[in-house]
Amino acid sequence: MRTLIKGGTVLSATGASAADVLVEDEKVAAVAAPGVFETADEVLDASGKYVLPGGIDAHTHMEMPFGGTHSVDTFTTGTEAAAWGGTTTIIDFAVQSKGTTLTATLDKWHEKADGNCAIDYGFHMIVSDVNDTTLKDMETCVDAGVSSFKMFMAYPGVFYSTDGEILRAMQKATETGSTIMMHAENGIAIDELVAQALASGRTGPVEHGLTRPSILEGEATARAIALAKVTGAPLYIVHLSAAEALAAVAAARTEGQNVFAETCPQYLYLSIEDLARPDFEGAKYVASPPLREKRHQADLWRGLRTNNLSVVSTDHCPFCFKDQKELGRGDFSRIPNGMPGVEHRMDLLHQGVVAGEISLARWVEACSTTPARMFGLYPRKGVIAPGSDADIVIYDPAARQTLSAETHHMNVDYSAYEGFEITGKVETVLSRGKVVVSPSGFGGGRGHGKFLARDLCQYLS
Repeated sequence: MRTLIKGGTVLSATGASAADVLVEDEKVAAVAAPGVFETADEVLDASGKYVLPGGIDAHTHMEMPFGGTHSVDTFTTGTEAAAWGGTTTIIDFAVQSKGTTLTATLDKWHEKADGNCAIDYGFHMIVSDVNDTTLKDMETCVDAGVSSFKMFMAYPGVFYSTDGEILRAMQKATETGSTIMMHAENGIAIDELVAQALASGRTGPVEHGLTRPSILEGEATARAIALAKVTGAPLYIVHLSAAEALAAVAAARTEGQNVFAETCPQYLYLSIEDLARPDFEGAKYVASPPLREKRHQADLWRGLRTNNLSVVSTDHCPFCFKDQKELGRGDFSRIPNGMPGVEHRMDLLHQGVVAGEISLARWVEACSTTPARMFGLYPRKGVIAPGSDADIVIYDPAARQTLSAETHHMNVDYSAYEGFEITGKVETVLSRGKVVVSPSGFGGGRGHGKFLARDLCQYLS
């Protein structure tokens, strides 16, 4: 099967050029000057459109257990929604429970995902029980293509690891060449602030933000960086939301330390004002770290421009407002933590291009090419080049759309971006050469997506 994408502007992390793309079966066969290729089994006209590598969302939580419930997107619904938004690969998290092994956890998540995904997928491993068996299992996971391990300085009693446990895991990461991902918030101090707020009768959703101040994200980030420096481990800070944390990352990178960070669209566009919405509406915006004061947004955009923020992911972890978020009425600490977003990442970051915050090349780099390199998928993913998987998005930069729960494809009953009027829209999506989204609708399906065994981070010497 030969597919020709003609007439478009092909985007990469290094720039843009007028070119045609020839796809043969699941791979990119050639990229050439317009008009070089004349015939194909299928021709897609991309005139006036961008042609860019499919997005890679390196931080999602499909079917994730949390607080007695679970995120409502399955691997089927979540990956279909991702495809609608121009994302052709997700990396989800297998969640180790206390008392279980990493290998059993990985098997469990394979059972959840295998045969159910509409796009390709990989796994990170959440490490919540550091012991000799877990550390040995880290080696097994790396051999199985799971080369990154997330740890938590938050959520005591659930995911929390002590500094000593983090140090041991980082030592193993240094030994295996794998990457430690860190949820960096001072969970011990936060839990005390939460208890104080509840004891004083402050129970609304905005308290979620007020009891998790940005300085405690900055402190934890600096502490994680120090532990990584002691052990020599690569460190990736997940869902960075605060200027204080960004300053710690920037300082470490200036010194040449292998420290990387991602942010998420919610921290670029939403704020603690959303958490303060009346009538419990603020519960829709409860995630951790929390939404910050708007003053942090300029710093995050600057971090994206300077590459101190390397990646934009979503931390997609959707809980319905009805029946799930409402569990926290009268006690904000019981509101399930997480927000939907996997469908809108590419569009929302394109608004940064429209507003002049980032370049087209940086858009592609932060959403596709860098996550591919960061998590051992490049050049199979993250680029349109001969031999790469034909994960390709045809994007109309002039189209207008309004984001709404009425039209999104995520399995959740609200949109965090309800009413946002944005410029640009995904028109066509190819996943390994198959047209899964087109102007006529969804043409993919569960089972098309394959598990990706990943190599080590490609930014490490």
